[in-house]
Amino acid sequence: MIFSIIMLITALLCAVAIVREVRRKNFFAVGFAGITFVVFGWFAVATIISIITTGGGAPTAH
Repeated sequence: MIFSIIMLITALLCAVAIVREVRRKNFFAVGFAGITFVVFGWFAVATIISIITTGGGAPTAH
């Protein structure tokens, strides 16, 4: 769960970076921040959904 929260915080910081760099008209940075936002955001949401639906964290050996 901590890992998904860290990824979500990273995605939110990238969203802030996208807005800031669009104002500066630095589209190279907007591209990298956009890609990072999509990747980290997708993994964060997928991890949170996985934790909610499976009812736990990593699988354990029985």
